[in-house]
Amino acid sequence: MKVKQAMTKDPITLGQKTSIKKAAEIFYNNKIDGAPVISAAGEVIGIFTKSHIMKATIEGLKNTEKVSSIMTKDIITIRPQQKLEEVWQIPVGRLPVVNQKNKLIGILTRTDLLTNFFQKYKKVAEQYNTILNFTHNGIISVDLDAKVVSCNQAAEEMLGEKSEDIVGKKLKKVIPNNDIQKVLDSETKSLSQKVRYKDKTFLANRSPLYKEGELDGAISVFQDISELEEVSKELTYVKNLNKELDAIIESVSDGIYITDGNADTIRINSSYEKITGIKSEEVLGKNMEELVEKGVFSESVTFKVFEERAPVSVMHEIKTGQTVLSTGHPVFNEEGEIVRVVTTARDVKELNHVKEELNKAKKLSEKYYSELEKLRKQQAKMEDIVVKSGEMKNVMDLAIQMGRVDSTVLITGESGVGKEVVAKAIHQSSERTSGSLIKVNCGAIPDNLLEAELFGYAEGSFTGAKKGGKPGMFELADGGSLFLDEIAELPLNLQVKLLRVLQEEEIIRVGGTKPIKIDVRIIAATNRDLAKMLKEGEFREDLFYRLNVVPIEIPPLRERKEDISQLIFKFLDDFNKKYNKNKKIDLDTINFLESYDWPGNVRELKNLIERFVVISEKDIIDLNFLPKSLYNRRGNKNNYFTNELMPLKKAVSLVEKSMLEKAFKELKTTYQVAEVLDISQPTVVRKKKKYDIQVSDS
Repeated sequence: MKVKQAMTKDPITLGQKTSIKKAAEIFYNNKIDGAPVISAAGEVIGIFTKSHIMKATIEGLKNTEKVSSIMTKDIITIRPQQKLEEVWQIPVGRLPVVNQKNKLIGILTRTDLLTNFFQKYKKVAEQYNTILNFTHNGIISVDLDAKVVSCNQAAEEMLGEKSEDIVGKKLKKVIPNNDIQKVLDSETKSLSQKVRYKDKTFLANRSPLYKEGELDGAISVFQDISELEEVSKELTYVKNLNKELDAIIESVSDGIYITDGNADTIRINSSYEKITGIKSEEVLGKNMEELVEKGVFSESVTFKVFEERAPVSVMHEIKTGQTVLSTGHPVFNEEGEIVRVVTTARDVKELNHVKEELNKAKKLSEKYYSELEKLRKQQAKMEDIVVKSGEMKNVMDLAIQMGRVDSTVLITGESGVGKEVVAKAIHQSSERTSGSLIKVNCGAIPDNLLEAELFGYAEGSFTGAKKGGKPGMFELADGGSLFLDEIAELPLNLQVKLLRVLQEEEIIRVGGTKPIKIDVRIIAATNRDLAKMLKEGEFREDLFYRLNVVPIEIPPLRERKEDISQLIFKFLDDFNKKYNKNKKIDLDTINFLESYDWPGNVRELKNLIERFVVISEKDIIDLNFLPKSLYNRRGNKNNYFTNELMPLKKAVSLVEKSMLEKAFKELKTTYQVAEVLDISQPTVVRKKKKYDIQVSDS
């Protein structure tokens, strides 16, 4: 505190012509001990006190004598800006306060100083007590006898005791297992010691207290460990959060520049250093105004954010000569004040590069879109293909993928699984879709005719040969695809010729000499084990590896039962249209067909559905129409149970029908059936109609 804050302004003063008597009256009436004497110009020329009045009496001076005759002229004056601690060192009870022109502006007494010091230390004491009582830790101080001198509010709450009940007692009586006496005896600190008190555990720190270099007591600071652990967890969480934040800030490719609410720089990331060439040590702790003045930045986006209180973007130059796009974002506290400004920076060159990359990506996207449209068109051409199971989806995805390239494909699978359908899918999804897909069944053509069918023949090559010769399947498939079904049935001599075609991409007609160039994509298929045929010498190894570039294996229908119901509905729809029928199939029959193993695969299923449509007289096809061959493979017609799992609803239906059929074979009336099955007669009639159970007249 300074003199001007403690002095008495406009003090009572005496003039140099004021009499001693008048001065005495002024002192008496105003209850003061003295006053400064000032000149007519207002300057301090001395000081007159009660002591001077007593001196005048002793020396016998008249009370009409002027105060200037006996006043103290050699006086000390002070300035209003001086500190009170400095003035306290002056051993004078009354100090005039003057300005630069030595004119009196106030007076500071010893009493004023004491009053101000008292108020100051009283305030400090109050602050100390406030801090002490609002401190989260418990604090207890003891004297040299280990008796409690003071106890703060936190200690009262933790111990469950009032300070008036604790002060004056030995601390050992309050907290038995404490070692404060050891601290007093050894005059050393005792840190992080666990102390048990009732049902609580405290972590205590104890230290000796000194006064003027002498031991005066000790202090114990303690805290509930559970709270400490909670704080520790929170601190660990904050540390981890800060680490994550640091990692995030450093991983961002944009430059990040952060200032506080005063525009002082508090952080930049490495990307900002890389983009701008400005090092963190150049700007950290510095105000944006100073950095703009020094030319580090041409302008500050931070100040614009303060003005707008909203995100702001500016294009500005930095000292390295680069042009940077900076976008500042304000961060508000709960009171709506801006406490941070987070600025992201991007090099304009980098933005231009990104723009170029974006254009490239756009062109690439357009290309992909074109390819996607093409695939959609190809998919549209294959709408008649039924694919529901995951296995067949994988097969068809691979088929469509193979359509984009010209690699040779070998399709394997049991007879009737749909190898030709997959071959068509490959062809239709290829660039060769405008060309022909020629199918050759290598097992259906006699060996002596197969070569001519495949490679064609020249004029006069054998008796009965057409004039001008005849093109073979390879030539007919030129520009398209050739599907060689049952490739395993190809004779060894033709396997050699086929290998040559695959290698040379040309053929020679039977009886001809001139090579003919061909552009044909080969798709082969077989239901036999070619690997086994290789070992037995029935198939050439070199041809096998030439054909088996991309193998596609089609699983049998029994391994993809999800497709069965979809195929049933498709075939039923196809044959209804073909034969102008409107046949339907009941759910029980579909459930039965889904549980059948289908040794003939899709071909067997298709033939069965066609038989249903052609020869069934009823509009609804049910279980009674199934051929006996299916039941023979499944077991007795009335026993639908196998070890396989099935939907509960399906199982209930099968049991109901089985029980009803068995009952009607043994009993004559619906009433008898109802009694045996323990159901009502109307229920028997309804279920008999539902399952279309036929009762023989016998």
